[in-house]
Amino acid sequence: MSNTTAATPVAASVAHYTGSLDDAVFRVVRDAAAAVPAFAARLAASGLGADSIRGVADLAALPILAKDDVLAQQQAEPPFGGLLAPGARVSRVFQSPGPLYEPQLSGADPWRWGQALSSMGFGADDIVLNCFGYHLSPAGAMFEEGALAIGARVLPGGIGAQDLQARAIADLGVTAYTGLPSYLKALIDRFDELDLSRDRWRLTRALVTAEPLPDSLRALLEERVDIVRMAYGTAETGLLAYEREPGAGLVLANGVLVEICDFDTGAPVTEGEGQVVITLLRPEYPLVRFGTGDVSAWIEGPDGSPRLAGVLGRVGQAVKVRGMFLHPRQAQAAMAGVEGVTAWQLVVDRTDHLDRLRCEVVLADGTDGSQGEAVLEVIRGRIRSGLRFASDVVAVQALPADAPVISDVRDWS
Repeated sequence: MSNTTAATPVAASVAHYTGSLDDAVFRVVRDAAAAVPAFAARLAASGLGADSIRGVADLAALPILAKDDVLAQQQAEPPFGGLLAPGARVSRVFQSPGPLYEPQLSGADPWRWGQALSSMGFGADDIVLNCFGYHLSPAGAMFEEGALAIGARVLPGGIGAQDLQARAIADLGVTAYTGLPSYLKALIDRFDELDLSRDRWRLTRALVTAEPLPDSLRALLEERVDIVRMAYGTAETGLLAYEREPGAGLVLANGVLVEICDFDTGAPVTEGEGQVVITLLRPEYPLVRFGTGDVSAWIEGPDGSPRLAGVLGRVGQAVKVRGMFLHPRQAQAAMAGVEGVTAWQLVVDRTDHLDRLRCEVVLADGTDGSQGEAVLEVIRGRIRSGLRFASDVVAVQALPADAPVISDVRDWS
């Protein structure tokens, strides 16, 4: 399964983990090849048949499926690129940047987030304020499904309306939170600004994800929230791993195979960094050897299990801003055809633990003040509608000739 030996403790624990999923992988590949022609064709294109994949180690012969591959398949054969089994039950359909369409398969908690919530003690006595987005993207529904599956009640907060959310925390006795860590910090600040009584703050647990949780921000949150834990997942695959205790890596979720693979060869590795590659264990929608684009590494947990070191970066050019991916090609599409602009760049910065997006624009020579402001307003609208971000748009004198489309200058200390 790897080009490294199982001599090290972490390699041995990874081998034990993958070996425990051999039967599940065999069944998924067999059933998916029989039910999903596009998956059978993918195997055949690699010179494989369903009977070639007897366990996890055999998956290495199948090239990694990149997000761009899925996008191309969906564009060629909408809406799901032929990857959804005929007759599969789909409860919801989501749209992520690309646009990429993701089906929510039937069943309770199909994205598995309830595992992370229950590990923190979320349960029937909780009112969970869910501050992930509910508009088109899947995060809001993912966490709501997970909370409902373990018996908790959900307040669907989404993103925005912080005054109302802060008052609801006080009025309803909200006990738990799911969302971005930076958004929880903003809610705490808003609660205090509204001069709501501290004895009405009952929120004691928070599961956060979709952006880093530096020690400095965790410490601020823990001044008001007893337990703050990080989890990791993606829009396409759901929960992949989660914290049980800070600083000890991320425990792997059940119901999915997680591998870390060499950037160049795609072979699974147990030492060093690589791309997180996922195989969903549901044959109705066979995301097999799906490359998340995230970079991580294996570490050994205190219990001897293999754990992810967290998200250490990205493969390629995409940048995550306020929990959503921003890709240069999306920005270029949004800015295409704007008149009166000779150069532009998106800059991602961070102030007081909040991401800030700024578009720096070089206006054409001879543009006067009113014309320039009209151009900037057009760009604000393009970014808001095309990228789903609010952005500052400022005119600058010049940009370097080699300036990247997206410049990430955030400090995560």
